[in-house]
Amino acid sequence: MMYQVAKRLIDIVMAIVLIILFSPILIISSLLIKLTSPGPIFVEDSTRVGKGQKLFYMFKFRTMIPRARELLRTDPKFRKLYEEYKSNSYKLIKDPRVTKVGAFLRQYSLDELPQAFNVLRGEMSIVGPRAYYPDELEHQQVVYPETKQFVQEILKVKPGITGYWQVTGRSEINFDERVKMDAEYADQKSIIYDILIILRTPWAMISGKGAV
Repeated sequence: MMYQVAKRLIDIVMAIVLIILFSPILIISSLLIKLTSPGPIFVEDSTRVGKGQKLFYMFKFRTMIPRARELLRTDPKFRKLYEEYKSNSYKLIKDPRVTKVGAFLRQYSLDELPQAFNVLRGEMSIVGPRAYYPDELEHQQVVYPETKQFVQEILKVKPGITGYWQVTGRSEINFDERVKMDAEYADQKSIIYDILIILRTPWAMISGKGAV
């Protein structure tokens, strides 16, 4: 109980600090996205699986062309790209849908900053497992059936803006290893562990290691 209260207080304080501290970047990023690419500022389809399998809309700057997620699944010209996407643990090294501004935001994880609002709403935490798309989570468990026990564990906690796998290798880590790491985190329930991950996050952002 004390852990949950302490974690929530840290989440609220840090989310407010992030929004205030990065407000110039949030504003500039919003303007650049709007001025350089038609479409909304935030990702249109960003429904994710949260704690207890509850679905929520995750705020994230749009770094791709409009309707990128829908087009990948329905546009015939993206058929090969979609197959590559699924076979490569739902990530693409060179994604033609990414805009120039989007590539920069992704490199330094600036597209993730709006998730501070999800933290304030209680849907996410500063530190936690990755927030997955429903279809991705379902398909990956078919590809990696041994991960089902780990997925059950990570869905017991709120997803996070940052986490153990993010500061370790980001997109370089495949789903099976990632959920195992996230399950280990979910089982720890340690404020000290959270603080250590938070302290490692700035370097992970600045270095851009593992970003796609």
